[in-house]
Amino acid sequence: MMRRRNMAEQMFSDMVDAIKEKQEELEKAIAEYKSSTPIKLSMDVTEDEENVTVVTDLPGVNKEDIKIDITEDTLTIDAKFEEETEEEGEDEGVMYHKKERSYGEANRTIVLPANIKMDEATAKFDNGVLTVVLPKLEKKEVFEVKVD
Repeated sequence: MMRRRNMAEQMFSDMVDAIKEKQEELEKAIAEYKSSTPIKLSMDVTEDEENVTVVTDLPGVNKEDIKIDITEDTLTIDAKFEEETEEEGEDEGVMYHKKERSYGEANRTIVLPANIKMDEATAKFDNGVLTVVLPKLEKKEVFEVKVD
């Protein structure tokens, strides 16, 4: 009876070990996939009488690693960032327990709700938040048409 219990416990232990191993392989595969796929930036796009304003969070990105391209009606933001994901180890004499920040690229192109004056666009990067202000090319005017 005791021998059967030990065999069952050993089988269960082997199954748990196999599941943990497969889980680690899956996590590595997902991490590799994520690192090769650019992240799509989340943006707030607002509009008032004078400007179209685009705000996006870029935590961990340096100002030098941000590229903004505009046309009269589109905005493209590219940002490079670093990510580290490792469990316990040593790097140049420093012991670490977790490294989870990322290396990669994030980008997005959006169609703007109005044509803009490209040469008057401004961008500010403060505490990981990028704000791009795009003055409108012309104010929208509304005309009422009488129906005969």
